[in-house]
Amino acid sequence: MILTDEILGLMAKNHITRKDMANMLGITPKTFSIKLDKGVFGSDEIEIMIQRLGIENPAEIFFAPKVTPKVTK
Repeated sequence: MILTDEILGLMAKNHITRKDMANMLGITPKTFSIKLDKGVFGSDEIEIMIQRLGIENPAEIFFAPKVTPKVTK
């Protein structure tokens, strides 16, 4: 599971808009939004985001375990 909120936070920190990132990835802003919603990016796209966003530990963002809510009684 990809932590898309982390990606968006790093984009904001680096002053990169969704349109800017889409251009960097060679896709349309609409396609970028769809990929964010689904949490699915290709390996080439992930590599570009790692470089452009200065991600030091990509496994934490791009290979995060699926988080399921815990039911408490």
